[in-house]
Amino acid sequence: METKPQQPMVSIVSVNYDQPEVTCEMLASLRKVTYSNFETLIVDNGSPTTSPNIIKEKYPEAKLIISEKNLGFAGGNNIALKQAKGDYILLLNNDTEVKPDFLNSLVELMESNKEIGISSSKILYFYEDNIIQYAGASPINPITSRGFHYGYKEKDNGQLNKITETSYPHGACMMIRKSVLEELGLLYEGYFLYYEELDFAERVKRAGYKIYFQPNSTILHKESISTGKNSPLKTYYMNRNRLLFVRRNSSGITLLLAVLYFFLISLPKNTIKYLFNKKHLSALYRGVIWNITHFNINKNQQL
Repeated sequence: METKPQQPMVSIVSVNYDQPEVTCEMLASLRKVTYSNFETLIVDNGSPTTSPNIIKEKYPEAKLIISEKNLGFAGGNNIALKQAKGDYILLLNNDTEVKPDFLNSLVELMESNKEIGISSSKILYFYEDNIIQYAGASPINPITSRGFHYGYKEKDNGQLNKITETSYPHGACMMIRKSVLEELGLLYEGYFLYYEELDFAERVKRAGYKIYFQPNSTILHKESISTGKNSPLKTYYMNRNRLLFVRRNSSGITLLLAVLYFFLISLPKNTIKYLFNKKHLSALYRGVIWNITHFNINKNQQL
């Protein structure tokens, strides 16, 4: 009798920060997943007020790892990445819920082409009816450091249901080939929050691997539950890290033009935007000052 080949193992990694109920909702959706060979690792990222113990009580199948301090998105994930046993690692935001078959097509895609380093699912907004957040992404403009998600805020009528190579993944759900992680190293922890997946994607592409969008895999995203959709914290890290990303991933004339664009166009524009909002204005300039005071960065540094 012919034995069925073993499915590749997937390690699902998620970070919890003061939102154990939200994390439990994600884990409840993972219990319905039809793919059989996966492990789940949850990192509690130094939650200051809410104990993560309910996660362990309700979902003993998930491995709960406690970090004494908040290490940010990359730092939190890296703790679990060091322990993950899978052939593939799936970074999954805790503020998501998944469709039962979402893993199957991601693994099939990765198995079909060894050149694929990362793949991402289609992401729909949880609180809206069938509205797309991510269905692949445009290249990031090297001067403006801006890109966009295909299908963003469009009704999902299947118009983007084609497996395609894409410029960058979405950090809410990205599957990474374990061998690529072993080759390139872990996520760069210098961002703390935002831009980590873009930075890692650049490293993956420079190493000769491809990034793909898999529309047959769908997740629902509640979005920005930990940081807030329009918080000064988000303003600080988005602007700080936009400049840091440019500095780490550009050189020569491109770097010069990108920095000039930031200071002559982007910064004045955002200054006007936040002119009557002191908290956001302060966050914007603290992000800029951080880059000036941290002038020397090691572009090859991973952690």
